[in-house]
Amino acid sequence: MPAHTYEGMFLLDSTKAAAAWDDTVKHVHDILTKHNSEIVASRQWDERRLAYPISGHKKATYLLTYFKTDGTKLKDIVADCHLSDLILRELILKVHPKLEVQLVNQAMTSTPNAEAEEAGHDDEMDERPRRRRRDE
Repeated sequence: MPAHTYEGMFLLDSTKAAAAWDDTVKHVHDILTKHNSEIVASRQWDERRLAYPISGHKKATYLLTYFKTDGTKLKDIVADCHLSDLILRELILKVHPKLEVQLVNQAMTSTPNAEAEEAGHDDEMDERPRRRRRDE
C-alpha cells in the first residue's frame, strides 16, 4: 500500500516531558519509526491545562508530528501509544495531499503563544470563577 502523510497530536505527561524533553520526543519518534514511518516534521506545540484529568494528570504537553506511513500500520502505532507511560492520548489524522506542504510549513513556522493570542484567549490567564461540582 502507498504511504500517506498523517498528522499526529500526542498529549504527553508534562512532568516527564519537562524533565527530559529530548528523551520524550525520541520515545514518540521511536514508536513511529518502529513501524516504518518517516518523520516529516515534529515540534512541541504547547503545554496546557486539560479540560478533565487524564490518568490523574491535569496538564499535558502537546507534541505535533507529521509523518508518512502505510495506513495498515496505524493500528499498531496506536496500540504502542496506549502501552506507553509517557503518552496520555493521541490523535492521528490523514492529511489531504493538496494540504500536506502547507500544513507542515505552518506547523514548523508558527508558535503556540502567537496562535493563542490570535485566537483571543490564553489558558494561563483565565480568571473566570469556577463552578463547584454538585457532589462537593
